[in-house]
Amino acid sequence: MAAAALHNRFYIKRKSGEEMLDVTRNNLVTRFCGDVELPPMYRIRQKFDASHIGEEELSSVVRGELERMGDQVRPGMRIGITSGSRGVANVALITKCIADFLKEKGADPFVFPAMGSHGGATAEGQREIIESYGVTEEYVGCPILSSMETVEVGKRPDGKPVFVDKNAFEADGIVLCGRIKAHTAFRGPYESGLMKMAVIGMGKQHGAEQVHESGFHNMGKLMPQVARVIFDNTKILFGLGLIENAFDKTCKVRALLPDEIWEQEPELLKEAKGRMGRLLLDNLDVLVVDRIGKDISGDGMDPNVTGRFACAKSASGGINTQRIVVLGLTEASHHNANGIGMADVTTRRLAADTDLDATYPNAVTSTVLDVVKIPFVTENDQTAIRLGVRTCNEIDREHPRIVRIQDTMHLEEIEISEALLAEAQAAPDIEIVGGPYPWAFDENGNLW
Repeated sequence: MAAAALHNRFYIKRKSGEEMLDVTRNNLVTRFCGDVELPPMYRIRQKFDASHIGEEELSSVVRGELERMGDQVRPGMRIGITSGSRGVANVALITKCIADFLKEKGADPFVFPAMGSHGGATAEGQREIIESYGVTEEYVGCPILSSMETVEVGKRPDGKPVFVDKNAFEADGIVLCGRIKAHTAFRGPYESGLMKMAVIGMGKQHGAEQVHESGFHNMGKLMPQVARVIFDNTKILFGLGLIENAFDKTCKVRALLPDEIWEQEPELLKEAKGRMGRLLLDNLDVLVVDRIGKDISGDGMDPNVTGRFACAKSASGGINTQRIVVLGLTEASHHNANGIGMADVTTRRLAADTDLDATYPNAVTSTVLDVVKIPFVTENDQTAIRLGVRTCNEIDREHPRIVRIQDTMHLEEIEISEALLAEAQAAPDIEIVGGPYPWAFDENGNLW
């Protein structure tokens, strides 16, 4: 039989005609796993530093930082503000604060998506993403100019061209705004942050592809080289770097002049890494992840948490687990299942919710195909989790070590199996808040 895809579903097309067979209805696997007993679960609270900037004071904090940048803005300047594809806390409010500040200084601001190839590598798709985060023309009070058109601004040391968004290049100034955090695929002094926003985000699909084709193992060295070309040949006025705590709340805002970005972003990155949420229990048999999405992580689920890296030669960290089971997609992912390739097992629900046209462009641009490979697909959540346990090697099958999380961004309260209870009780930063209780599958074998 020849493989084919129809809309958002995966099918096998019969030679004899047009009848389509849904290959995810694998009830035989459900029967194979029917004898796997899932253990009672406990709810625990992981304790992280919760200090943050309250929403009621965030505007004044942002404004205080921006005031330091006032000399960079002159009346009549047309200034572009970057807007990325990640689920950054308070992104709409912060973007509005920047736009309001620029308008008060007499400038004419606009917002432009700076997200490489995300949004299906289309102008419409990228605009849809930022609008889903509340970054709309009505709210921020200025136009959104979404385009995939780029211009070449110079050459990097190896002679390859460097590209940036055409609207941004033609503006009188650019304001970089982005969250600083650990990258999911490489290590270096500059990972995810303002530097990456300039190089990958502003590069759009064309520029991002030029950088990624060298491989993530070269990214730590290459990104500053490309950034140097961009900073020297565009009108970057300043950047607004954001750091979030383990609860996805804004805990630091720092306005930086171009030279200060180069000097201070590495230290801000170290601070961001120290504040990351993580799993405090390790050496698992099965990690169950309720949902993945581009709004959660560039890799759908953060490998800095799961320990499952698509580019294991250039980055490492997180926990050890034999199996990762992913159950669904976030609504804000817009059917982009990037990252599902890092799972071992998934569900028919996720497969049906996947749009390959939204999923594949980022993998092509990044040259990392493993992140979009389709894992083992099961009929429902129950079978997926049971299959995860059944296919583990050298474990205590009567007492499997299972952790269930909502996603890799929300790690305060998680669920653990009985086999991990003693370790959790002994950990100073873990509190037992509920259990034991059975898995709450519905009549279709799903958790929700």
